Amino acid sequence: MEFRKHVLANGLEIVAECNAQAYSTALAFFVKTGARDETADVSGVSHFLEHMVFKGTATRSAADVNRELDEIGSHSNAYTSEEETVYYATVLPEYQTHALELLADILRPALRGSDFDMEKQVILEEIFKYEDQPPFGAHEKCMAAYFGSHSLGNSILGTVESVTALTPDAMLKYFQRRYSAANIVLVAAGNVDFDDLIRTADRLCGHWPKQDAHRTPGRATPQSRFQVITKEAATQQYAVQISSGPAADHPDRYAHRLLATIVGDDTGSRLFWALVDPGLAEFAAMSSYEFDGCGIMMTYLCCAPDMIAENLQCVRDLQREAERQGLRDEELELAKSKVCAHVVLRSERPSNRLFAVGNNWIHRQTYQTVKETVDAYQAVTMDDVRRTLEQYPLTAGTTVSIGPLREVACPV
Repeated sequence: MEFRKHVLANGLEIVAECNAQAYSTALAFFVKTGARDETADVSGVSHFLEHMVFKGTATRSAADVNRELDEIGSHSNAYTSEEETVYYATVLPEYQTHALELLADILRPALRGSDFDMEKQVILEEIFKYEDQPPFGAHEKCMAAYFGSHSLGNSILGTVESVTALTPDAMLKYFQRRYSAANIVLVAAGNVDFDDLIRTADRLCGHWPKQDAHRTPGRATPQSRFQVITKEAATQQYAVQISSGPAADHPDRYAHRLLATIVGDDTGSRLFWALVDPGLAEFAAMSSYEFDGCGIMMTYLCCAPDMIAENLQCVRDLQREAERQGLRDEELELAKSKVCAHVVLRSERPSNRLFAVGNNWIHRQTYQTVKETVDAYQAVTMDDVRRTLEQYPLTAGTTVSIGPLREVACPV
């Protein structure tokens, strides 16, 4: 296993974890742009642009792109989050160059007006779909309520109004500003010919314009709210809670993730044994997420409407118990075993290492081996977990509940 990096003259970074023993090659362009980089008048443009990238280029139609990806047997896709838009493909090593040619080409999309109008309807249907199906956009609604006017509260999909009003010219300006070479990282993992990767990337991407696309994280001021949204057609009641957490570059992120595993892992945690195992809730779990400048702990609950108030109170009681009485040594050791095993097992696939390497690089400008990741979790002490509970209390935050109920009792 060897980590290598290179920077093209236009600022595009190339990083790779090379493993000559791997049977596949994973490639991705990580564009450091997402919902938090949007203004209100172009809300949803990052996700809309992700769709448009696959609609064709100056040299390939949408059908050509899909056909060629199929011809090389790639497992490919893309996603948009609050902070990044990622285009990826996993192929056999002999198709490394062809896969990179395809990915590089679609990152300079044609952005044709006819495609724009058609895809706008697809995006609007997607917005309607998430409003109509469980959990009815609870995650984004809670993010908006918790972050308020901070950019991390921006919707990834945008709104019906913002997407409807979006113009091809506004998208083009956003693309030119955010898809700068200096704001993109080419990441590879697995059986990678790194020298050829550099040569091919320089040929295909070396002419991409370079301009500053710096993001100013901005300090978030979390909101404390309890909100109930009625969906009369729903048969279950959903609740999402958000409290604060360490940022993506903070060393306490390991302790915070282990805390989430102990209190709210979806199997074997305190929440699981209190709510899921006895059949009081269909699902109850907690996860830690980190962003540039801040982080969150998100708790998710799904149950029968007549159980929601009691279950939310149970969640609050478990959170308060953790804050006041702490956790047990054996719980921490069990959490370490679960998390570390997950890290190691996932690392066997280059496609999984691709995202680990890429996210580490764009958030922290560091490379971390699997062993170093495991060692970081194993080094967490009970004092570290106590400190995160003190600095990021689970009981302080925002709750959004969505379902058939018009009122839900706020836990005390």
